[in-house]
Amino acid sequence: MPETALAGTDELVVLVDDDGRELGTAAKASVHHEKTPLHLGFSCYVFDAEGRVLMTRRALGKRTWPGVWTNSFCGHPAPGEAVMDAVHRRARQELGLSIDGPTCVLPDYRYRAVAADGTVENELCPVFCTTAAGPVRPVPNEVMDHAWVPWAELRTAAALRWAISPWAAEQIPLLEAATYTDRGPNSSVSSAKPSR
Repeated sequence: MPETALAGTDELVVLVDDDGRELGTAAKASVHHEKTPLHLGFSCYVFDAEGRVLMTRRALGKRTWPGVWTNSFCGHPAPGEAVMDAVHRRARQELGLSIDGPTCVLPDYRYRAVAADGTVENELCPVFCTTAAGPVRPVPNEVMDHAWVPWAELRTAAALRWAISPWAAEQIPLLEAATYTDRGPNSSVSSAKPSR
């Protein structure tokens, strides 16, 4: 794993163009502002054996969307790090969680969202689904609360839009359209991999 993946405030993100081609890197601490450049990220939805989804509430110390309920976890691949490796790394770093078989369900998802304070998120953000392979042990400076939620409740929260993060509100109906079963998105339906 690249050293920058664990460097905290020195963490680097990968800047990309509209076609997903790498343009360079920038310090994560410097990219989230009113003119956030497009960069590579990812989102992941963790399911349990009963088909419930792990939702997390972002810690109050987070730079973007502090205290907001969102998907299981998000992150940024480090320069030279495969997105799949970054998904496993962030599951451990944020949730102390091992995961089984992440599958990229929405490889080309992209979003731009503006927070109340003017901070912009601007990401090319492949979306993964996976299953938990152990207990959740959230890291307090990343996650202040968590809950296992039935898919129907997520659908309701996404429709309200203000109840969860803007990216989760967009991703949930897209996941449902792409892979829905009676127990929520089925990560085995898609074997698509992000091209980045």
